[in-house]
Amino acid sequence: MTWVPLLLSDPSPCFRLLVLRDLLHRQEDDPERQELITLQDIDPLVTELLQNQNPDGSWKRIGINDNAPGGALQVTAQALTRLGYLRFSSDHPAVRQAADFIFSLQKPDGSWPQPKDFQEKEEDWGYDMMPVQAAFPLRGLASCGYAQDPRSEKAYQWLLDQRLEDGAWPTGMASGNFGYVAGYRKLAHSRWGCRSNTTAALICLALHPQRRSEPAARRALDLLLGRETREKQNIGFEVARTMGIEPARGWTTFFARFDLALVLDLCWRVGASLQDPRVKDLVDFILELQGPYGLWEYERRPQASRWVTFDLLRSLSQLDQSSDWLSLEPRTPFQAYKRLDKRF
Repeated sequence: MTWVPLLLSDPSPCFRLLVLRDLLHRQEDDPERQELITLQDIDPLVTELLQNQNPDGSWKRIGINDNAPGGALQVTAQALTRLGYLRFSSDHPAVRQAADFIFSLQKPDGSWPQPKDFQEKEEDWGYDMMPVQAAFPLRGLASCGYAQDPRSEKAYQWLLDQRLEDGAWPTGMASGNFGYVAGYRKLAHSRWGCRSNTTAALICLALHPQRRSEPAARRALDLLLGRETREKQNIGFEVARTMGIEPARGWTTFFARFDLALVLDLCWRVGASLQDPRVKDLVDFILELQGPYGLWEYERRPQASRWVTFDLLRSLSQLDQSSDWLSLEPRTPFQAYKRLDKRF
């Protein structure tokens, strides 16, 4: 385990605490773990974030958003996602204030408003519904322990009501029609399913103690695993974005990059096992990329390498060798855009 001293030498108390707790499995009364708990609030990762919180609990900017169409609601949800990743919960006043702000904007049907840019478009072109409008706020709430709050459960039900018959989530609905699905967002075995929206919804389900193992989550993961591409440059992008190392931008395209580290994280949370050849092949590919000192290098932004390594090691340690996971999807080579036949 050559990665141990390399990870524990990180200057972030929050990071070292995650390593002790999730990788080295130190007991709660461990002196070093207790000391790091007292240092969490003075970690620059946290102090910089909390300094930008508004009195109403929201964030308008947190240093990681380059383009947030959802405004303060989307940015606040992203801030909660980071705090949740660092294991902050409703016990922390900043988390409570942020959650109150998000819940204050919740619509009676359980969803949240769409971005202003979408609402002001002409009726024929605007979307009446997009799954991400609920998935973004719900992810932030669920990350911090609000998954089973009755208001969150209402949002979960709204999300499930938007599912297609094949188990995916669409781009959205506009005047009774499904939204266009660009090739890079297509799912291998779904006509109208959008990978970005399906990923957003699945992350929310995976953060729920019960819903993570229910058929809706398993079916969504099964569809995501249908994209058997190996995009090395994107491995760890999501954790880098969560920690503010990569910019968080976009709406429908938020999960445009296919991050194998995120897929692996969803695998262990939902319950996919190594008995699935697709999961086994994914793990083998990930292990081939591990460096000689036990780290995975995030080439685009090397400062994220330790976070990516932690995330991958946690996922690999949590994966089941066998379980009741069952896939009925045939292995189909993924093709974003059909190859056009030449006329001449």
